[in-house]
This record gives sequence, structure tokens and C-alpha cells, in this order.
Amino acid sequence: MKKIDVMITAFRDGFQSVYGARVLTKDFLPALEAAAAAGLNHFEVGGGARFQSLYFYCNEDAFEMMDACRAATGPDANLQTLARGINVVGLESQPSDMIKLHAELFKKHGITTIRNFDALNDVDNLDYSGRCIVDAGLKHEIAVTLMGLPPGLSGAHTAEFYDQTLQQILKAEIPFHSVVFKDASGTATPAVVHETIKLAKKHLPGDVPVRFHTHDTGGTAALTYHAALEAGVDGIDLSMAPVSGGTSQPDVMVLWHALRGSEYDLGINPDKVLEAEEVFKECMKDYFVPPEALAVEPLIPFSPMPGGALTANTQMMRDHDVLDRFPEVIGAMREVVARGGFATSVTPVSQFYFQQAFNNVMFGPWKKVAEGYGQMVLGYFGKTPTAPDPEIVKICQEQLKLEPTTESPRTLNDKDPKKGRAAAEALLKENGMAITEENVFIAATCKDRGVAFLKGDGRVQVRKNAAPESAPEPAAPATAPASGGGDGTYTVTLEGETYTVEVKGDQATVNGQSWPFQVNQSGGAATQPAAPAPAAAASASSDSPAPAAPAATGAAVSVTAPMPGVVLKVLAKAGESVTAGQPVVLMESMKMEMNVEAEFPGVIDSVAVSDGDHVVADQKLLTMRRNA
Repeated sequence: MKKIDVMITAFRDGFQSVYGARVLTKDFLPALEAAAAAGLNHFEVGGGARFQSLYFYCNEDAFEMMDACRAATGPDANLQTLARGINVVGLESQPSDMIKLHAELFKKHGITTIRNFDALNDVDNLDYSGRCIVDAGLKHEIAVTLMGLPPGLSGAHTAEFYDQTLQQILKAEIPFHSVVFKDASGTATPAVVHETIKLAKKHLPGDVPVRFHTHDTGGTAALTYHAALEAGVDGIDLSMAPVSGGTSQPDVMVLWHALRGSEYDLGINPDKVLEAEEVFKECMKDYFVPPEALAVEPLIPFSPMPGGALTANTQMMRDHDVLDRFPEVIGAMREVVARGGFATSVTPVSQFYFQQAFNNVMFGPWKKVAEGYGQMVLGYFGKTPTAPDPEIVKICQEQLKLEPTTESPRTLNDKDPKKGRAAAEALLKENGMAITEENVFIAATCKDRGVAFLKGDGRVQVRKNAAPESAPEPAAPATAPASGGGDGTYTVTLEGETYTVEVKGDQATVNGQSWPFQVNQSGGAATQPAAPAPAAAASASSDSPAPAAPAATGAAVSVTAPMPGVVLKVLAKAGESVTAGQPVVLMESMKMEMNVEAEFPGVIDSVAVSDGDHVVADQKLLTMRRNA
């Protein structure tokens, strides 16, 4: 029998793949303890999207979460996190000081191993980050990222391409303890995986463990894992119910069953693992599971979208009332991947692909370049596997007003005064925060939203079926008032679910999310609030919206949200003079930050939103008057 090491991904990748990474620590710790008690000893517990999501959506500290995981599993467990090369745990690349601090802090807070990958398979991006991991006293698992190209496309992502990447790693003499071939979208074919592992085994020393990671989004994970095992892989990644299958990894019990009678031993006690899964199911019973999270999606091999990104994006589209456009966005992925240089569809590139496909659908093809996608095409994240389409390079260059570069992104970051320790410390001082290593790293990687957490201004935005424990007691049922003078709290029942709705002026707030509120009166019948118009209605055509007519001097004009999203920061105050093109509101939509700009020179008349407000497309943000 060949013993196969199993890393349980449920408490990182499982959470990201099913719940968009939004899970509270207190809710899952009993399940982690039960899994450790069942004899499981290798867990993925942090990094990747599970770093930022704790500050953005859970109002928790990721370092405290890692400490809690160590306490729950004991001193001997192999606790692993995920790092994105020089991006470490951010969506943008970092300078040298933050890459080094990342490794030191994760070691300090109980981590054993860091899996280190680069979506572009640019070995230069793995070099310094890998050395920092080893220097900090951690085990370094270096990754080669895999993806199956949509049928009809070629140029990269073959077994030979992956073997060349591994040989570049060996030539660079990057220190590592193990190698993983990571397929975040679950689209690499079993044949390619089998050949890739066989080639790796030829070139690696015999004592270096080789691992394989995939998702079941396309329905082929069990077959692909078997191909990897047949090629000689030493370890695989599996999840646990209720966050297994579909967009996540196959369940450990499913693969245990699939391998019964074979030469491969996963080294688990099935009865104890089943008991731990029952504890896990009880822990997660109140969390909303999007239907697409645990389903096989046959479109994925044609438009590779990682499991962890798929549900995060569909959840955001659901939140912003544009989920009906999802098939169009997935359909637009193929062109975005093909013309962008074939970087692997894994964070952050998977998000760049999705953002650009989303923009192509909502604004028209290539009318609006997503900043991350454009920077990748122009070389600011490193070298893509193949050269991007020259036409797309030109479009990105013109829209972002950036020149292409071949300079190392880490070198660029080291020269950027807006990045690194000095910038983070200045941000902390500006907000009266303590200068600790942890706070510096949080401010550097999470910026304003990290500082909002540190100031106590964070919000819990996990998705549960039941109302949060802190929700106010429902008010007595009431009939919605006629227009005007209807401020108050009401109980609304919709499809059997009861919601507490606070009405103030033209806004209705449900569980902390605000929506425009409109009341219509007809024939003396009882009135009711009108549902917010779907944001898709504002973009029913793929063409860019026509520009508004110029405002008359002195006339008050509304500045509205171009897309549904969250107000990160109101940048202008009532009475303030602004110039044409000056940013007046900073928004986030679909993980993209965007500035809403003044269309003409004038004075801010009034501000209708606050930092942290959720808004729909075309919702009024503020009003302004044109200068005489």
C-alpha cells in the first residue's frame, strides 16, 4: 500500500469556494477540533481570500483566527496557508518589506507551511517570496499553476509548459520543501496532469514530496486525482462535507471510497471522519449555500473560473441584483483569457478575468478596462506565459494611461511611495492607530478597509439563512405608509421569510444594506414599497450609456452610482468646490475599486450616502451645482 498524505482544505479553500470566504471563526472551530480529534493532522486554515475576507466581511482579525486554529489542532498539526507570490495575501503585488513581514507574521501566529504560487507562473515572482518563507523558519511548498485552455486555444498549459516552469524553478535554486501542481479551476485534463506529474518525478529528488490540487467544478476531479496518483503523486487535497464537491475539492470520504481495494491508502479512520463531518454540518447549518456552489458546471472547461472565485462572484452579482447576467459574463471569459496572455485562472488573475468579462458585458466589449487586468497585460504583475494581444495592450495603455513595462513588479513596488511599511505606518498614524507589525501588515494589504477594522468601524457581512443574533426584535407588523412622512420600522414577509425594514426618507435598510425606496398609490389601495429596479436594467444594452446633457449654471445635478456596489469613501463634502474629473466618491463593485468623478466644475450641494453604504446602479450619491 502507498500512503498518500491528505491535506484537508475545508477550513480555507472550502470556505472560499462555497461561502465566498465569509465564515466566522467561532462558528467553525468546533468542526476543526472534531477533525483533529478524528486523526486528521494536515489542514489549510488561512491565507488567500481568507485573509482579506476576515477584515472586509467578518470584522475579525486573521492573525487571531490563525492562533485559534493552532490552539484547536494542537502543536503537532501541519497548518498550511496560501500565498500569491509577491502578492502574498493581497490582490495587488507588494514590496519586499511586506513580503518578508508576511512570512514572519504567519510563522509567529502558528503556521507550519506556506503554499506559494504565481498565477503567471513567473518564477521571478516565486523567488524572493519563497526565500522569505524559508528564512522565517516555515516549510515552503512551491506551486506550478495549471489550467485547461478552452477547446481551440493553444500556446501554453501543456505538460511540457509545466515541466519548463519546474525546471526554471530548479535552475533558480529557490529553496522549497515540496512541490504542488495547483489547478484552481478544475479544468486541467487527467491526461495532462498524469504526464505533468510523471515529468516532475523525473526531475525532482526522490525525497521531495509532489502534491496535486484540483476542484470538482467541472465534474472531473476524482478522475484527475486518480490520474495524478497513478503518475506517482505523494499528496492530494480533499475537503469535508458540507463544503466539499462542486466548486470545492472532492470529499475525503468520497475519494476514500473511490480508492477502496486499490494500492492507495489515505490513512484515515472513516468512522471518525464521518462523525467529524456531522459536527461540521451542524456548525454550518445556518450559512447560506448558493445553489451553484455544490453543482458541477459543464461550461467551466470552456471558460475556466476557479471554484473559489465562482461563488464569490455569483454572490456579489446576487447581492447587486445582476445575477441574470452571469451566463453572459462566463461566455465572455474565453476572449479575455485568450487575449490576455494565458495567465492561469487563479487569484488574482481569475478575478482580473472575471472583472474584464463583467465590464465587457455591462459596458460593451473593451469599453472599460478593469485596472487589474490592464496592469497584468501591461506587465505590472510580471511576465505572462505568452504575449498578450497587441490590440488589447494598446487599449489598456490608452485607458489606464500606463506604459508597458518589463521591470520586475517587486522592484517597481519597492520604489512606490504608496506601498510598503512607510506608507502603512503613515496611514495608521493618520487614523490614530498603534504601530504594531500586525497593524502595519493589515494596513498595507487591506488599506482603508483594514484601517476601518482596526478603528472598530468594520461590519459583519456573512450570509446566513437565519437573522444575525444581534438583529433587533421585529417590530409589530405594519402597512407601508403613503408617500411622505413614512419613516419607521416595519416587518415585511416575502416568500415565507420575515425581514425587519427600517425606512428613512427615500431609503429602506434591510440587515444593514440600504436600497432606494419608492411608494406608489393606486386607487386608494394599501400602498407598498417598490422593489429596487435591477441594476441590469441600467445596462440592458451592451453599449455605453449616452452622456447626460450639460447642466445649466447653478442647477443642482445628481451624481449617481455607475454600478451597484459599496461606497468605500465619500471624497467630497457639501460646500466643497471640485473640478471636472475630480473623484468625489470611491466605490467598490465586484472587487473593483472605481472613482466616481465630477462631470463638470462646480460646488457639492449635498451628499446622500455614507462610507460603507450599499448602493444600486443609478442611485444618487450626491448633488452638485455648476460654477458660474
